[in-house]
Amino acid sequence: MNDRSAQSFAPVSPFYAGLTGRCPRCGEGHLFSGYLKVKPRCPYCSLDLEFANSGDGPAVFIILIAGFIVTGAALVVEVVYRPPMWLHALIWLPLGLSLPLLLLRPFKATLVALQYKFRAGEGRMDDGTGGM
Repeated sequence: MNDRSAQSFAPVSPFYAGLTGRCPRCGEGHLFSGYLKVKPRCPYCSLDLEFANSGDGPAVFIILIAGFIVTGAALVVEVVYRPPMWLHALIWLPLGLSLPLLLLRPFKATLVALQYKFRAGEGRMDDGTGGM
């Protein structure tokens, strides 16, 4: 592995890095070592990814977005076609399970890339020299 930490990299769009699951600094290295586990370091540019703690943010977004899509679609189908309940279950249960799984990884990668771009970090207490 080459140490490219001192090298400057062209800016990478956080949305490109998020949708492709790439490093937010170089856009080359893969961000994940598992389905949602972020690698400790980029294999290409050696960026320390310890800052990448998106917490529950991606899950909250996914719950709201997928819930809106599935519930809205189920209501429209019910009003327009009035299918039996077993057909609703056959359609919406798989969609309700697969849609969040498909969206969670890109959302997490995008939030990590946005954290990198805006240098977001943990909050720190003021040292008492003039802040709140």
